[in-house]
Amino acid sequence: MLQLKQIHKVFNEGTVDEKIAINNVSLSLNKGDFVTVVGSNGAGKSTLMNIISGKLQSDIGDILIHDQDVSSWSEQKRASLIGRVFQDPMAGTSPHLTIEENLAIAFNRTKKRTLAFGVTKKKRVFFKQQLEQLQLGLENRLDAKVGLLSGGERQALSLLMATFTEPRILLLDEHTAALDPSRAERITELTKEIVERLNLTTLMVTHNMQQALYLGNKLIMMDKGQIILQVEEEEKKSLTIEALLQEFQRIRGSQLTNDRALLV
Repeated sequence: MLQLKQIHKVFNEGTVDEKIAINNVSLSLNKGDFVTVVGSNGAGKSTLMNIISGKLQSDIGDILIHDQDVSSWSEQKRASLIGRVFQDPMAGTSPHLTIEENLAIAFNRTKKRTLAFGVTKKKRVFFKQQLEQLQLGLENRLDAKVGLLSGGERQALSLLMATFTEPRILLLDEHTAALDPSRAERITELTKEIVERLNLTTLMVTHNMQQALYLGNKLIMMDKGQIILQVEEEEKKSLTIEALLQEFQRIRGSQLTNDRALLV
């Protein structure tokens, strides 16, 4: 479903600030795979997500989604195949528009972004049915401005907007990191339920190792722009945080510099 072939990205090439952000990364996800991505700050996790989404272009390498080469596609064109939820609850929604208007934009992600098409009665019923799954009462607040919602409510809405069109690929970029523990737990459970129900092919970056072990069927660890460890489904079932940290030390010969953040 998703193939990355020798992706390479350098920032500030040829200057004193040159940094290899992604170093010849290859990765293959099958339909329904849910891969969690861990690693220290600056490991290249978010850069990789930006390259997959088209926000950044890789210097070298190919990206295939459903056997279609999208390497040269713009971010807007790839949005027809990719859903994404960001760390910042403000990033995935338009605060000055209503819940209904935000949902309408997401529903028509493959078309020119305009509200001119309106919202039909049939679509409104569909929106309410989708919102009911969140169990937050948002189905009764379709006319509420999204800017008035709490961070957890906005992130739940962002997750719904990114998934209800059943994208080929779902990207989750530390999407619970900015929330308080109780709301983060709620969004984590919603993520698990929605991804399993829709059988979405998902790549999720997280600093929370417990979350990385709880969600998904596979795990990868990144460091210095490389994938240094890939854990398959059976091994992941019995993996512990301590074992994961020990594996990093075995591979790199040093401890993660921000172990405390990763253990939350």
